Amino acid sequence: MHFGIVGSGIIGLTTALELQENFPNAKVTILADRFNEDTTSYVAAGIFRPGTSFMGPTPEITQQWMSDAFYYWDDLRRSKEAALAGVCQLSGYIFSSTSPSIVRNHFIEKLLPIYRQATEEELKLCQGNWKYGSFFTTCITESRLFLPYATKKFKDAGGIVMYHHVNSLKNLPENYDVVVNCTGMGAKELCSDQQLVPIRGQILKVRAPWIKTAFYGDYDTYIVPGFETVTLGGCRQYDSYNTEVCKYDTMAIKERCYNMLPSLKNAEVVREMVGLRPHRSIVRVETDIVHRSQDGRPVKIVHNYGHGGYGVTTAPGTAKYAVKLVRETLVGNSKL
Repeated sequence: MHFGIVGSGIIGLTTALELQENFPNAKVTILADRFNEDTTSYVAAGIFRPGTSFMGPTPEITQQWMSDAFYYWDDLRRSKEAALAGVCQLSGYIFSSTSPSIVRNHFIEKLLPIYRQATEEELKLCQGNWKYGSFFTTCITESRLFLPYATKKFKDAGGIVMYHHVNSLKNLPENYDVVVNCTGMGAKELCSDQQLVPIRGQILKVRAPWIKTAFYGDYDTYIVPGFETVTLGGCRQYDSYNTEVCKYDTMAIKERCYNMLPSLKNAEVVREMVGLRPHRSIVRVETDIVHRSQDGRPVKIVHNYGHGGYGVTTAPGTAKYAVKLVRETLVGNSKL
């Protein structure tokens, strides 16, 4: 067996590791032209907190993705490799002054070890006129550590990483039994997928070791402590392809975060980063067939992209589902 994976962000890497676990004797090759800090995954704060609008093919499958992903991250957090992989436990608050529904999350209220209503005293932990709040305990994955960790684990198990720009799934350098397409925004051109839209995000990484708790506020405001820095955000700019840091977004992020926690004004800004989240109204994890340009032979494809801002959160769940589709494709009972 020889499997090809296109893309080496968090979706590609978790899918590659899942393939190796399910097909230990298979050859697995990752094809990509961007790695580690050049991927969108690298920008992510990485907290396990999916958006309530996240959607797979059915509500049941979506919830299964969430459960599988959470238990993957939580098992890694409990393991001896947690520090290497950049996974730890984190608690946080979601506050809102506009609506109680904003602080609820049907995906994780029963999944996380703790998800409860914030008390009146807790609503005063941050400056602002907060009326509604929730407290939760979850996992956080720092991509800066996880991406190289996962790449090493993949290579140590015999995986091959090839620097290769894929401009067509019909024109791959080798024959593969199944190809898994994990190209994120790249799938827009690769698959002519007009449903895939970039949602631009910008964040600041600051040094604030006194912040040990995550805080979310209205207008996409978040303060998320990581291993070395604290992520301040954010913005969600629909259909924006701008990958440059915007000074006006920086000002807005600082103002909102500083208003919540004034002590952040003393935090040194380490770097500013921009990522284009690959958003699709329904995340695409499904089978497909294309025909090779050279000889017309069919190439079996499993797509796994379109996670928007929740790639780190859901990657292990969609990876498990994608590998299930790979298995079905091989035994011939897929719907192709």
